[in-house]
Amino acid sequence: MNNLLTLDPASATGNEVVQIAANLYDFLIELHPEETTRILPGLAQQWEIAPDGRSLSFVLRRGVRFHSGAPVTAEDVVWSLRRVLLLNLALASPWKSYGFSAKNVSQLIRTVDEYSLRIDLPTPTDPKMLLYTLATSVSAVVLDRREVMAHEKNGDMGAAWLTTHAAGSGPFRLDQWRAKEILMMSRNDDYWRGPAKLRRVVMRHMTESQSMRLMLARGDLDMATGLSVPDINALKAMPGLTAHTVQRGTLYYVAMSMQDAKFADVRVRRAMRKLIDYQGIDRAVMPYYGLLHQRPIPLGLAATLPEPGYALDVAGARALLASAGLGDGFNTTIRVVAEAPFVNIATSLQATLAQAGIQAAVLPGTGNQVYGAMRERKFEIIVGRGGGGAEPHPHSSLRALVYNPDNRDAARLTNFQGWRTGFHSPRLNRLIETALLEPDAERQLRLYQEIQQVYDEEGGAIQPLSQMVETVVYRDAVRGYVGHPSATTRLHAVHKHARG
Repeated sequence: MNNLLTLDPASATGNEVVQIAANLYDFLIELHPEETTRILPGLAQQWEIAPDGRSLSFVLRRGVRFHSGAPVTAEDVVWSLRRVLLLNLALASPWKSYGFSAKNVSQLIRTVDEYSLRIDLPTPTDPKMLLYTLATSVSAVVLDRREVMAHEKNGDMGAAWLTTHAAGSGPFRLDQWRAKEILMMSRNDDYWRGPAKLRRVVMRHMTESQSMRLMLARGDLDMATGLSVPDINALKAMPGLTAHTVQRGTLYYVAMSMQDAKFADVRVRRAMRKLIDYQGIDRAVMPYYGLLHQRPIPLGLAATLPEPGYALDVAGARALLASAGLGDGFNTTIRVVAEAPFVNIATSLQATLAQAGIQAAVLPGTGNQVYGAMRERKFEIIVGRGGGGAEPHPHSSLRALVYNPDNRDAARLTNFQGWRTGFHSPRLNRLIETALLEPDAERQLRLYQEIQQVYDEEGGAIQPLSQMVETVVYRDAVRGYVGHPSATTRLHAVHKHARG
């Protein structure tokens, strides 16, 4: 839980919080865990896209209640979505990319009646993308507005309280969360889909893979994630244990800050691209964590180009550095979350940079320290993970990794990693905007392929190296677990089978 900093849906970033939110709250709609472009009903039993693609209408199911006992109404949905824009915290960024703002959200997201609402799009966009965001983003969960506002302080719309509390209608209630220690949820017996099969879920923060391995083997844990490669291999060989792997859209990457004069030079960024041992990292570090991938659009989408074939090329990197006046190398820092596989990637990068005369100090830290520095644009190199990908659409990753419509410090587009790195390409911005609105599927596909080619030419500040897979090891007594590619893994149907 290193990256679990808050439970507030307006500001809770990272994969770790998504599964928690998906079990404490409900979304309007959901994505099928295997056919990820297939939209399923959630709180909304019906939805419709207007013929001109500029508005979406939703009809809620009746009889759903929050954990407080209050009914879930369209006003709660509208208030929850408006709150994200009004607070303008980290999770407002995807909504701002569609043109929503604190000034216009009250006019654009509104109730029609007690169980119906309408969302008007402020600017043209692909309405499927908005549906995918509604189904996967923590910012789209539906809050109990009365419960939250009962804890408002100094006009914060309950933000301080929601840091460690929840107010949802999901299959589980939050009992307690202690940062980097434990999170406990108990069954919501009045859940509209019927009570969950598990009475209680306990999530523990554990950093030692070997400890988790021993506890799984003894039966002290039912399930674990974040295990090391040797421990997963050892557990797979034991009877009564299963390893379950799900491919995510999230990407592992090396990011460079173009606020730093060195990395503002495209030759240096191209040199850095040649100083990553992609194949070595893939073989030694990434089994059970990721699949080799070097494009900003994830694997599995029709738009994704074949791999460009980047490989470690120290001589080529040295030539580029020399042309940039840095033939003798330089000193720098690599910030990294202090856990596998990030530290292992950073250590490999440190060694290959040294071969080109770049002396890099590895600075391990918490998620807040690493990504906090990135959000403040105060870093040199980061080994990280991100890039959207929850929505099964090329724009999801391009918006997160590449798109940067306003590079000013004052813009504070903190959830856009293009902004965080200071990478600003008007050409790519225009292409991304055009591709999103292109109604012809073939032309849209060609635009997304062109974007990847241009990104390579311009030496993007974020170099993907692997696409995330999550490997969960669980005991055979656990039944009904289905990991979701968007991380919205729901535990409603999970149960434990007692051997007779």
